[in-house]
Amino acid sequence: MKKLKERWGIESNWSIVAILIVFAINGSFAAWVAKPITAFLGLSPDTISGWIYWPLRILLIFPIYQLTLPIVGWFFGQFKFFWAFERKFLTRLGLGFLFKQ
Repeated sequence: MKKLKERWGIESNWSIVAILIVFAINGSFAAWVAKPITAFLGLSPDTISGWIYWPLRILLIFPIYQLTLPIVGWFFGQFKFFWAFERKFLTRLGLGFLFKQ
């Protein structure tokens, strides 16, 4: 835990636990939200090949996950950490222009 504290720049054990819980909850939440969206778009394994459906669903989950991560983090008092995490992650993906002032 000491290495995570140093790497993430946090001080309490509670923060580590909260951050790990947020990652877990948000992953499940993003997958849960993607299901009705794919249904609304008329996409299901019954209507199209699973080889097409699952990559499309994963591509849909990715932006949902990125959008909801700071929100879920806020509920656990970790908004500052997750906002910095999102900025760093999206900048590395070449989307840093979204955060320029």
